[in-house]
Amino acid sequence: MKSNIYSTVIGTGSFIPSRKVPNDSFLKSQFYDESGNSLEKDNRYIVDKFKEITTIEERRYAEDEMVTSDLGYYAAKKALENSGIDPEELDYVIVAHNFGDVKKGSNRSDFVPSLAARIKARLKISNPSAVCYDIAFGCPGWIQAVIQADYYIRSGDATTALVIGSEVLSRVSDPHDRDSMIYSDGAGAVVLRGAPTDGESGILGHSSRSDALQYSHMLYMGGSYNINAESGDAIFLKMNGRKLYQYALTHVPQAMKDCLDKCNVSIEQVKKVLIHQANGKMDDAILKRFFALYGKDRSPELIMPMTISWLGNSSVATVPTLLDLIANDKIDDQQLSKGDIILMASVGAGMNINALVYKY
Repeated sequence: MKSNIYSTVIGTGSFIPSRKVPNDSFLKSQFYDESGNSLEKDNRYIVDKFKEITTIEERRYAEDEMVTSDLGYYAAKKALENSGIDPEELDYVIVAHNFGDVKKGSNRSDFVPSLAARIKARLKISNPSAVCYDIAFGCPGWIQAVIQADYYIRSGDATTALVIGSEVLSRVSDPHDRDSMIYSDGAGAVVLRGAPTDGESGILGHSSRSDALQYSHMLYMGGSYNINAESGDAIFLKMNGRKLYQYALTHVPQAMKDCLDKCNVSIEQVKKVLIHQANGKMDDAILKRFFALYGKDRSPELIMPMTISWLGNSSVATVPTLLDLIANDKIDDQQLSKGDIILMASVGAGMNINALVYKY
């Protein structure tokens, strides 16, 4: 390993669909429980309770003619433009997603060719040494792809990598499942380049864990809760929300601390926590438990910027989108300055958790 070479972010980009879907859009939905029974509470109560639990007020859906690779392409294009490099310099194009390209009305995943190959072709990158592939790792997929890119760069196998997180969850969520209100669409991307910074900037370290033996089925694919729905054999994203919430609160704070300890970084040095935008209340609880591990009590809003209230949960896209918005001063009172240390973390299907420490 080239210990003095660190992966630095030289460009960021994101694509936020223009189609806004407020909570009241679900007032006419027909919701059922997992047994196929219509929910007893009226939709006004369900929608209001949903906002109280998740803090989500609206989310973004892709336009009908767009698919996941389209969103990823636009985010990648912005990141490359922001970086100022020639795309032909790229050694890797890595795309994190979980469902491939799902066309409006089909509910079928299309993975061939890979989304990375589609995006590389659309970017008109002719260099055959720019290796492109996809990664499916649940919501932590983008961070995991960055971790892989960092290994390539630190080992000397690569100099520059484009890492994209893109997802269209609106087409794989069951319209008769109230959990569908959580999901949204979007994409984010970064360009990483190796530089001999000696730790003065770049990725300082990372860690990951997979608790598949006990928890692999907390997020899964299943049929519609409406047994009379004309969805045929279509399957939709499902989750065991209560158990997932408890799993996250139990394991994510410790994983974040373990990552800081591995990097020899103290909690006092961390300026911001960029956490996967899964559930506003859950993320707040995770941060409070994280500080409690250090015997501290710190208000979450001081260092943890959030976008979930207006963007919803776009899976692999939440963290890179959040990073891009902050880097380009698009979130009020949130900026990044040279020397700032940020901790990124995510949790999702698998169940997988990862964390990454970056010094600006």
